[in-house]
Amino acid sequence: MNAPLQNAVESLVLREDAGGIATLALNRPAQFNAINGAMLTALQSSLDAIAGDASVRVVVIAGTGRAFSPGHDLKELLANSNEPFVGDLFRRCCNVMLSIRRLPQPVIARVHGIATAAGCQLVAASDLAVAADDARFATSGINFGLFCATPGVPVSRNVSQKRAFEMLMTGNFIDAPTALAWGLVNRVVPGPMLDAEVAALARQLMDKPRGVLAAGKRFFYRQLEDTLERAYEDASDVITRNMLGKDAQEGVAAFVEKRKPHWDD
Repeated sequence: MNAPLQNAVESLVLREDAGGIATLALNRPAQFNAINGAMLTALQSSLDAIAGDASVRVVVIAGTGRAFSPGHDLKELLANSNEPFVGDLFRRCCNVMLSIRRLPQPVIARVHGIATAAGCQLVAASDLAVAADDARFATSGINFGLFCATPGVPVSRNVSQKRAFEMLMTGNFIDAPTALAWGLVNRVVPGPMLDAEVAALARQLMDKPRGVLAAGKRFFYRQLEDTLERAYEDASDVITRNMLGKDAQEGVAAFVEKRKPHWDD
């Protein structure tokens, strides 16, 4: 990829690092941050870089302008209506979502405006989500004759089966308080408080030992896909190793001694 094209792709996702928090901002504000192929390339590259960056403790995914994201760029899809292009685009989008899951750092979605279709998928694929009180969410593809199959994967793992089915089959919007009640987001705050609330949640995570957070994230998602018996077997091994490790030894000792723990990282 030549330098001007590389720069153009990278500008579609802006990375800002501050105090251990890496914020990735989708940056197509004139298109409400519609996700095109170049943006997927930029987002995947950013996530790959963060995965091995020890300076990053928490990741925030946000959108510039007036919205989080309306999902895929439908004009791009319509202009490239062939199986190689469309299939590759959706596979790459799924890989981005899996990369979020596989990151050792917790990922927080910072949501304002609309988050629909693949935008809603990005919220659901994040580990945590904080929304402005006027944010709205939908898996709206059905309204255009396109069932939101890929967004349905993480959405149905966030909200109950019947609520996910309703979202996917009607394409109706839900507001932020409903998204909170249904389990799609963790916190809802007035728009002017959104950045402060995201930062507060990030700081809470950064107060915890890095290695325990990473191991806990891996185990949390792994056990969800397992049987109850195997999940307990896995959990027993995980918590045993954790308890015998330096972080738990320090944390438990600090609790017993009534002092603040001192983590190596």
